[in-house]
Amino acid sequence: MPMIDAFIPEGALKPEAEARLMKEITEILLQHEEDIEPANELAQAVSVCFLHRPTVYVAGVPAKTPRYRFITSVPEGQYNGDAVMQSLVRGVTEAVARAEGGAFEEVSPRVWVFPNEVPEGRWGARGVIRRLHEILAFISGENASRAAKERLTSRRTARALEVLATVLHAAGRNS
Repeated sequence: MPMIDAFIPEGALKPEAEARLMKEITEILLQHEEDIEPANELAQAVSVCFLHRPTVYVAGVPAKTPRYRFITSVPEGQYNGDAVMQSLVRGVTEAVARAEGGAFEEVSPRVWVFPNEVPEGRWGARGVIRRLHEILAFISGENASRAAKERLTSRRTARALEVLATVLHAAGRNS
C-alpha cells in the first residue's frame, strides 16, 4: 500500500516507458513490504503514485540530463530493516535505467530514492487515522494484522532499549 511521489521531468521518458516504470515501481515497493503479496488486488488498488513534473537545476543552471526523485511512504513497520531499504533503492534505480534504456552505472548518479515509514498513528485515509494493523487486516487478513502489532511492539522495544543503553552509558561517563 505504498504512496509514491515520483519526480520525473517532462519528456525525460517516452510515455510508454514512463507508464511501465510507474507500474514496475509499484510492484517493487509492494515486494518489499511485510505481509503484502504484490499480486494482491486490494494492495494494488490502494497503492498510489503522484507524478510531479519538476524543473531541475544543477549548480544553478537547468540540468542537461534528467534527474529523478522518488519518495516512497508506507506505514511504520512495513520496511524490515536496512537491507530491505537498500534493495528497494537498488530496484527502483534499476527500473529507471530500464525505462531510459541506459546502463545502471550511467543512470544511478541521477536517481534519488527516499524510503519513508510514516509513524504509527499518522497515516490518514478516508478522513480518519488508519493504523498498520487495521490496514493489513483489510488487505491481507487477521494473521497479517497480528504480525504487524507484534512487529511494531518488537521494534519499539528494541529502540527503547537502545535509548536506555545510550543514557546509561552517558550517565556512566558523567559519574
